[in-house]
Amino acid sequence: MSGDTCDFNNIETRAVIFLLQSKAPKEIHAILTEILGEYAPSYATVKNWVAQFKLVDFSTCDESRPGRLKTVSIPAIIDQIHELILEARWISAKSITDQLDISHERVGSIIHEDMDMRKLSAKWVPKCLNSDQKRQRC
Repeated sequence: MSGDTCDFNNIETRAVIFLLQSKAPKEIHAILTEILGEYAPSYATVKNWVAQFKLVDFSTCDESRPGRLKTVSIPAIIDQIHELILEARWISAKSITDQLDISHERVGSIIHEDMDMRKLSAKWVPKCLNSDQKRQRC
């Protein structure tokens, strides 16, 4: 099978290492290198996975990683931003950021993506204006 190329993903590779964990990490790495060629994990990776399996960590799947959520827009914050914009159409994103104590990127994302608005002549307006609104604006 050394001439064939196999397409293993991380889960399959970890499963093979788990099955071969009775062997030394160098032997396992040699077997994987023979089978997978240049796509084989490094010796350090094999060594780490063998150590994890011996410490009773039998999971072959990637675990979820803790961290900040990508989107933290909740309806209450969206409503607060909408009220601020309706009170003063010329309000800047920076002043909204200062008033609500949330990041500038989050405010911009809420305004542009959730509320579907854009800044036009220093004034927040909906992205899609109907013909009456366009005439009134001019």
